[in-house]
Parts: sequence; structure tokens; C-alpha cells
Amino acid sequence: MTTTLDLTVFRALSFDCYGTLIDWEAGIAAVLAPWAREQGLDLSDEELLRAYGDHEAAVERQTPAPLYPDVLAEAFRRTGARFGRPVGEEQARLLGASVPDWPAFPDSPDALARLARHYRLIIVSNVHRAGFAGSNERLRGDFAAIITAEDVGGYKPGDRHFRALEAALPGLGVSRGELLHVAQSLFHDHVPARRDGLPSVWINRRHDRPGWGATPEPDEEFGYDLEFGSMGAFADAADQAFERRRG
Repeated sequence: MTTTLDLTVFRALSFDCYGTLIDWEAGIAAVLAPWAREQGLDLSDEELLRAYGDHEAAVERQTPAPLYPDVLAEAFRRTGARFGRPVGEEQARLLGASVPDWPAFPDSPDALARLARHYRLIIVSNVHRAGFAGSNERLRGDFAAIITAEDVGGYKPGDRHFRALEAALPGLGVSRGELLHVAQSLFHDHVPARRDGLPSVWINRRHDRPGWGATPEPDEEFGYDLEFGSMGAFADAADQAFERRRG
């Protein structure tokens, strides 16, 4: 799905972080795969991620108050139960504590630096403040606002992040019509962005792989206005759009 969208009319970009800027699937698999081998499970990373992703979404929906490390730990326990294998408390907490260690996609820091020349950047993420602070040491992003699940007391695809985002815009000198949302997850981000009437860009990080990975398949209507396979490609398009406008 691609429409004509003038990237120069926007003054702010709101970003999902994990899956879009940070490679959360690599970070999660780095903990789940060794556990699976120890348990004698012959499962690929993709199979583990698919099972895990459904459990994480369920935990976030059923118990929205806990911080993200506790969500990760409980989702890991449920994943173990799904395969009939135990997940020890130390292992569960290891996944919960691993967020700052998850790698950035190689193109993310440069793309953010280039986009910051054109837009104010905002984070809208299903994480806790300390986790994002660790991730931003890798991203080195200059963010005008950071909205986390810890701040809003809930998780996407619920609407609390987007209500907080809208409330933050006047203080940033940005109108709602000048905001563009950027995310990988159709389930977590493009569904609520469509509900909220926000234009959005899909960073299709899994364009060269089948399946949904750690992100559940969307079960509600979603939409997006532009699609790119990477943050680098999106930053290129923005640079070119502003260069044409100046030209």
C-alpha cells in the first residue's frame, strides 16, 4: 500500500522504537535460543519468536500496569509452558534485563541524525524509561519527547500512547496535521494510528523474510501511506523531498 505523500509538509515524526530502530527480534532470540537448546527443543529462531510474540501481546493486554521487564519475563514463562519446558526465574529475569543490550539496526543512528535536520523526533514505545535510555546510547537520537509504556500505564496497540502523543504536541510547537508516525509493527502501531487518523510510514524490516516474527498479525484494520524496507531508505526519501523543495 503506497500513496502519494509529501514528506515536506510534516514537522515532526513519532517513532516506534523496538522493531523499527532497535532489532528486538535479535535481542529476544539471543536469550530464547540458548534456553531452547538447553531444553532440547529443536526450534528455529523464527518459531521461537512467533510463539513468544503472541504471549507478549497477551501479557500486555491482560496486565497493562507492570513495567516492560516484567512483561518480558512473564511472556518467556508462558512461552516455556507452551512448549512444555520450564523457564527458571533467573532466565526469565535475564530476558527482562536484556533490553539495553538489544542491538540497533545498523542504519538507525545515521537515519535519525539525517531526519533530525528536517523534523522534531518523538519516541512512542512499549518499553520502560530505563530500557529506552539504554537503547538510546546505541541510537544517539535527539528526541524532543519520549513517551513510554511506563509513562502512560499501558501498552500499544491500546490508545494511551497516542493520547499522550497528541497532548504533547502543543508544547513542541507542532500541530496534529504536521505529525507523521513511523513504525515497523502493523499490529502495535499502524492499527492505532489508523484509528487515530494519523498518516504513517511502514518500515518493513521483514520485507525479505516470510511470516510475522515476534510481532502478532494484526487483527484490526490498519493502513499506512508509504512503505520502506529500512530507515535508511526512508531518510533518503526525506532528504530527496526537501532537496526538491529547495531546488
